[in-house]
Amino acid sequence: MQPSGDTPAVKAPWSIILSFRPTWAYAIGKFLTDGIWWFYLFWLPDFLKEEYNLTKTDLALPVALVYVLATVGSVFGGWLPMYFISKGWPVFRARKTSMLIYAFCVLPVLFSQIAGSYNMWFAILIIGFAAAAHQAWSANLYTTVSDALPKNLVASVIGFGGMIGSFGGVLVAKVAGWLFDYYKGLGHIETGYYIMFIISGLAYLTALF
Repeated sequence: MQPSGDTPAVKAPWSIILSFRPTWAYAIGKFLTDGIWWFYLFWLPDFLKEEYNLTKTDLALPVALVYVLATVGSVFGGWLPMYFISKGWPVFRARKTSMLIYAFCVLPVLFSQIAGSYNMWFAILIIGFAAAAHQAWSANLYTTVSDALPKNLVASVIGFGGMIGSFGGVLVAKVAGWLFDYYKGLGHIETGYYIMFIISGLAYLTALF
C-alpha cells in the first residue's frame, strides 16, 4: 500500500502504519546500517589498539578526526539532494541518487586495513570517510519518511525505524564481539576486523537495493 498526499493530523493505528511500504523500507535501512555506525563508535579505539598499539591519549587525535569527518558528512548529506532538486530533479530521484553515491563512498572501508599497513593515517582517513558517508546516508534515510508518508505518520515511523535500527545495532555488537574473541584466541584478530569491514562496506548497497 503506497500512501500519497497529506492526511489530517490524527493518530493512525499501527495496523495502518505497518501496511505502508515506505515504513518497512525505512526500518530495513535502519536495521542494516545503524549497527555499522555503532561499530565505528564502540570498536574504533580497540581497532587502533590491536592494529597499531595505540593506548590512552594516543587514541585522541585519530578518533577525533573520524568524528570530525563524520560531522562534515552529516552536513554535506543534506546539501547534495537539495542541489539535485534545484536542478529540477524529482525529490525521490534526487534522494535515491544521493544515497547511492553515499553507499559507494562507504566501499573504500573494505581496504582500510590494507591502506593502514602502509600508514595508520590512511586507515583513519578511510574509516573517517566511511563514517562521513554513513552520516550523509542516515540524514537522507530519515528524510525519506517525510518524503513518502503523510505528516501524521512521520513521528511513529521514525520511532519504529529507530527501534528496528537498535536491534541491528545489538546484532552487529554481538557478531563483532564474537568474531574478535574468536580470532584473537587464534592470534589473528585482524581477520575479525577484515570481516567486520567487509560487512560495513557492503551494508549500504544491500540496504538500498
